[in-house]
Amino acid sequence: MDPCPFVRVLVGNLALRMPVAPPAAGAGAGVHPSTSPCYIKIRLGKMACQTAAAPLVLSDAAAAEQPPSGALAAAFHLSKADLEWFARKPSLFSPSRGAATLKVSVYAGRKGTTCGVSSGRLLGKATISLDLKGAEAKPAVLHSGWISVGRRGVGGKGGGPAAAELSLTVRAEPDPRFVFEFDGEPECSPQVMQVRGSMKQPMFTCKFGCRTNSDLRRSVAQTEREAAGKERKGWSVTVHDLSGSPVALASMVTPFVASPGTDRVSRSNPGAWLILRPAGDGAWEPWGRLECWRERGGAGSSDSLGYRFDLLVPGVDHAVPIADSTIAASKGGKFALDLTAAQPLSRGSTPGCSPRGSGDFSQWPLGNYRGFVMSASVEGEGRCSKPTVEVGVAHVGCAEDAAAFVALAAAVDLSMDACRLFSHKLRKELSHLRSDVLR
Repeated sequence: MDPCPFVRVLVGNLALRMPVAPPAAGAGAGVHPSTSPCYIKIRLGKMACQTAAAPLVLSDAAAAEQPPSGALAAAFHLSKADLEWFARKPSLFSPSRGAATLKVSVYAGRKGTTCGVSSGRLLGKATISLDLKGAEAKPAVLHSGWISVGRRGVGGKGGGPAAAELSLTVRAEPDPRFVFEFDGEPECSPQVMQVRGSMKQPMFTCKFGCRTNSDLRRSVAQTEREAAGKERKGWSVTVHDLSGSPVALASMVTPFVASPGTDRVSRSNPGAWLILRPAGDGAWEPWGRLECWRERGGAGSSDSLGYRFDLLVPGVDHAVPIADSTIAASKGGKFALDLTAAQPLSRGSTPGCSPRGSGDFSQWPLGNYRGFVMSASVEGEGRCSKPTVEVGVAHVGCAEDAAAFVALAAAVDLSMDACRLFSHKLRKELSHLRSDVLR
């Protein structure tokens, strides 16, 4: 299997220093201009903005020598297409294309919005040009040090306030990934293709199953019909290699059931999948557990699919939480397992390999799982969904490794349907499985 080139740009080691206001006549020490928390918005090119806290330090000689915190503030993942977009020359219709620029905006106040307006007060902005040439091949520090944000008052020469300064480290490093694409919806038992550029080749086949059929055939009583309309259970997806051997399995082990008095699966009673891998002699061993539910949207916002994924590590007597997030139910989004934030930039401007950046994994509960692990696209409910799955090369040692992530992606996609409001009908590809019994 040949991977696709990806690059991740990491931003960290944030520190913000602001000039101390001079003391009034007869007063003691000067007053720091900000007593409120500060945060920073970071954007790379056309990519989505990310937000992080900006630790405040005093602007004196001791603070200037303060070592960086090592905390990671933002991570941007660039595909081959993104890198090519940055490499092209600007045009009349895309004047910003061709320049990889990191834009930072510093705010005082707490993150969030009030009545649709940002609650923070803008302190200043800055732009850093990044040279991404060669980033696919070797890591590089693109920036490290202090920059001025905002403008210096008359000041710097006439007694006005000096500009605030922000310290940050920006690093780019290769992050190759295997890319897989379903050629149909998971419930339609599709093939899964490996993608590299414009080339696609078959890698796996999926077989969707629903044990509910056999259960319901035993009885067509009215009570059975009503129960079937209030729970979704027994779904499974078996992933086979091209020889037909099963190499991964996603099995719904906890039914998706509407909470009492509602038509939705709640967080307090989620449905669950077990992701299994072959253990030899036809047996399976658990690898991960996925729980999903329906999150109620707030004022002016739509519902979302909530999910939580735990890794079941051999030798560890408890499940290790990996991800806990949401995906918009109407628009869809991405399911992601990304441990980059657990590996901070070290003080030497190098991403650490363990929580302490020491490279020692003996105390790391996730074993070899680190950095970007995988992501899968998820369409909104009611839409045709053919997931695209990206898996970090470091996490694939054999076809079975990749198959486990493919099975997980299928389970997430099917959970969008399993968590559909029970007042709505299932997609026809799923509901027809019961039509021969319930009509």
